[in-house]
Amino acid sequence: MRFKFIEEKIFRSLMIAATLLVFAFVISIIYTIIMRGWNALSWDLVSRMGTSGLYTSKGGGGFLSAIVGSLYIVGASTCLGLLISIPVVFYLNVYLKKRSKMAYIARIAYDVLFGIPSIVYGAFGLTIMVYLGLKGSLGSGIIVVTLLIIPIFIRSMDEVARQFPRDILDATYALGATRFETIGVVLRQISPGIATATLLSVGRAIGDAASVMLTAGYTDNIPSRLSQPVSSLPMLIFNLYNQPAKEAQDRGYAAALVLTLIVLALSLAGRFITNRFSKNKLQ
Repeated sequence: MRFKFIEEKIFRSLMIAATLLVFAFVISIIYTIIMRGWNALSWDLVSRMGTSGLYTSKGGGGFLSAIVGSLYIVGASTCLGLLISIPVVFYLNVYLKKRSKMAYIARIAYDVLFGIPSIVYGAFGLTIMVYLGLKGSLGSGIIVVTLLIIPIFIRSMDEVARQFPRDILDATYALGATRFETIGVVLRQISPGIATATLLSVGRAIGDAASVMLTAGYTDNIPSRLSQPVSSLPMLIFNLYNQPAKEAQDRGYAAALVLTLIVLALSLAGRFITNRFSKNKLQ
């Protein structure tokens, strides 16, 4: 018996140590971003368009175009991802049988797509662009980021939908509801999962640089058409940090701080929406 208590204390200590280690990593990252970026951050930096001085020690201009470009890409790709992913999840969980081979193969395929690095999606998009004779643009960036986050949407929502009680589905069918009408019942119950999947996808999309680096191009202006190149905060951070001037690197940390604040705001909004939707779940 004494050995069991010792064993429990050892593993409890290991769990506490692992939790503190992760917490220390998070604090160190946030501390570094704030210390390097806060002094360089200013209203002019976030409200003005970019100029060549932004990448030198002289300064000048800002990264408003990168903020707007990131919101363009994230907003459009999230909407497209939801429009594609929600029907797929409903087809797998409502129209197909629980032990369907097609559903099993589809889930394996989406798991594989989930694990593919974003640079591969960017290379794939670049290959298609070269074949079609296209240049880096906002439209190309939106399409590639949409392909990147669709597996996240499907995998997250599918895990929630698979926990939906089959008895409720049978009850709706027994009351004379069609499968399409049953989707409304399922949608109401898995809405917290949809909100969580959206939050995860937005966090992945807004922080990804590899895919847009090869497909979206780069500019210091805000695009007015899908065929024009677009900037994004991850690409701006990458470009600024690679400059030899320390002032430019500090502006990169300022851009990272802005990106962190945007992700934090989206996370809080996502938590609020999830809590609101959770009230609709059957207990």
